[in-house]
Amino acid sequence: MIYTAPIDEKELVKQLQNKATAAQAFDTLIKKYSQPVYWQIRKMVMNHDDANDLVQNVFVKAWNNLHNFRGDAKLSTWLFKIAVNESINFINKEKQRLQLSEDSDEDYLLNNIEADEYFDGDEIQKELQRAIAALPEKQRLVFNMRYYDEMKYEEMSDILGTSVGALKASYHHAVKKITDALLS
Repeated sequence: MIYTAPIDEKELVKQLQNKATAAQAFDTLIKKYSQPVYWQIRKMVMNHDDANDLVQNVFVKAWNNLHNFRGDAKLSTWLFKIAVNESINFINKEKQRLQLSEDSDEDYLLNNIEADEYFDGDEIQKELQRAIAALPEKQRLVFNMRYYDEMKYEEMSDILGTSVGALKASYHHAVKKITDALLS
């Protein structure tokens, strides 16, 4: 992991919204957040190349919408929200392109795990990824954000627009299903 110094997000937002400093500030934004955004997307689409493409889409969308950022949420939360929406849209388009049913997330994600030449996990890691892929979309998303990213429920609530209580319930159900899948 690349170490980056802490950033004052409020100052970065000011720089991003100033035409004279926007390009340099955006470069800082990319350096700071491209890796976390990549991993958020990668856990959703399960494919390195698709994740790379989507990261670019996220930052293009962020650049084009900087004037709409009001600062109500953290910059990172805003980027993650864009990443989640881009990933969901991508998965839905891919399922449509491949003529898969609405309920075929698991098959689509499992195929991506199996086909991804960059997946370097052992068989146990593959089983865990299969169990995660079998979760409903919302539970899978909540599990990844909480377990892998150690994200607070309040931040997930801002990103996903769901109550903290509902997120806790989704996480609990996801853990139970994954545990059951791995023990069976």
